Amino acid sequence: MAVYTAAAAVLAGVESRQGSIKGLVYGSRFQNVKQLYALVCETQRYSAVLDAVIASAGLLRAEKKLRPHMAKVLVYELLMGQGFRGGGGRWKAVLARHQARLKAELARLKVQRGVSRNEDLLELGSKSDPATQIPRYVRVNTLKTCADDAVDYFKRQGFSYQGRASSLEDLRTLKGKHFLLDPLLPELLVFPAPTDLHEHPLYQAGHLILQDKASCLPAMLLAPPPGSHVIDACAAPGNKTSHLAALLKNQGKIFAFDLDPKRLASMATLLARAGVSCCELAERDFLAVSPADQRYRQVQYILLDPSCSGSGMPTRQLEDPGADAPCKERLQALAGFQQRALSHALTFPSLQRLVYSTCSLCREENEDVVQAALHSSSGTFRLAPVLPSWPHRGLSTFPGAEHCLRASPETTLTGGFFIAVFERQEVSSSASQTAKVVPQLAPHSAPKRKKKRQKPGAGTSARPCT
Repeated sequence: MAVYTAAAAVLAGVESRQGSIKGLVYGSRFQNVKQLYALVCETQRYSAVLDAVIASAGLLRAEKKLRPHMAKVLVYELLMGQGFRGGGGRWKAVLARHQARLKAELARLKVQRGVSRNEDLLELGSKSDPATQIPRYVRVNTLKTCADDAVDYFKRQGFSYQGRASSLEDLRTLKGKHFLLDPLLPELLVFPAPTDLHEHPLYQAGHLILQDKASCLPAMLLAPPPGSHVIDACAAPGNKTSHLAALLKNQGKIFAFDLDPKRLASMATLLARAGVSCCELAERDFLAVSPADQRYRQVQYILLDPSCSGSGMPTRQLEDPGADAPCKERLQALAGFQQRALSHALTFPSLQRLVYSTCSLCREENEDVVQAALHSSSGTFRLAPVLPSWPHRGLSTFPGAEHCLRASPETTLTGGFFIAVFERQEVSSSASQTAKVVPQLAPHSAPKRKKKRQKPGAGTSARPCT
């Protein structure tokens, strides 16, 4: 019952603009934040459908003590979820009295809209919103398995593998139980937008990471070779950190910093599940980390993904309907912190390559911060010209801004994102040359079929590739 009470409280907090789903979930006292986050997100995605069913069934009129947000969570679990895995308490018996009517109203809604599945109702209700059409991206965790074996596993579950996508249109038209390999990232699988894999055994075992494509780009573009020392300056919740560890093959060192103890604890759990063994976590402000500290003398790569307004997050409008752009004062405060963090990162003496990224659409947090950092570095660093075929570039606010990358649901079928790659001007090390070359490679081919390979068994036995 506790999970439903917590989910209802988060939904109520979002509606009253107390915060975002993620912020309220992490700020709650509920122990299993991933379970809570998944339940709230899925309930919110089906919000319009649930409102229609609840109203048609007259549930709130019949049960006056049942509050709207609790009703929405419980009806989602009854009709589209796992059938009260969280117990349900006294409301389980209440919902049982209305179960037949609620199911009948859902069936009637499907008939009216000419669809047969719950997911189709979701698609029909969101055609006008590009953010809801973003595919479900799934990064294969190469510390535990490989793309070949993940593809085989899904095929045995009845999914149809369509090979490597050749265009965004291939991703945009995905439906049903079809999936593709992303045309750019070699370990990124792409499923239709409504696909929910939070309960999938490979996800729960850490073999799969549910991560938006744009969020995968920073680690890929940083491209630290195995054996490198890397700083992840603002690391929680940890998806990018686990991606860095996979690129390092757990060989080398990641120094990961974050100030929020709750987020850091959740991150530790995520990294352990993902099989990460090369990461050192620290509850510490990155700005307080001294570049002169001998522990970081070998750090050549830094990933800086600082706190931002989140204005590019695809769930922003779902979490905070009708939200306005961040106010000027908040943007100035965020940009000030971002600029200090970026300028600080560029002072590490052995640094060769740095990726700065945000999930913001605001120039103040993106191009303006990058321009100020370049100016303060006095020519020591430049922007690397990465991914020349990427369709969405930085705003033309200063010479070289075209080397920055932007992402959006409309242009790249991802969440809103910004990325800038800094590299030291006097590039001399072989590691830096490797890092420069990797992001320029042509799209990877689809996984080749191996003639003899032990198949992953039932449950979570997908194995690492050798």
